[in-house]
Amino acid sequence: MTNFTPEDLLLYLYKETSHQQTLAIEHALEKDWTLREKMNVLKASMQRLDKIVTAPRTEVVLNVLNHAREQAAEQVQ
Repeated sequence: MTNFTPEDLLLYLYKETSHQQTLAIEHALEKDWTLREKMNVLKASMQRLDKIVTAPRTEVVLNVLNHAREQAAEQVQ
């Protein structure tokens, strides 16, 4: 039985494996309980990452706006 790394499993999840490697991973998942558990952990992590919403801090946005305002004022003078 082939040992698959977490990187192999991630490639499989993102559908970036070759057809042959996909088949090998699917076959291994049918037979290997620990590999299925690792896959479930990776899937759960992937789903949590997809739900993350990122936004800049308010302080950063205000700094950018203030800087733009100052630059605009300097260009007018």
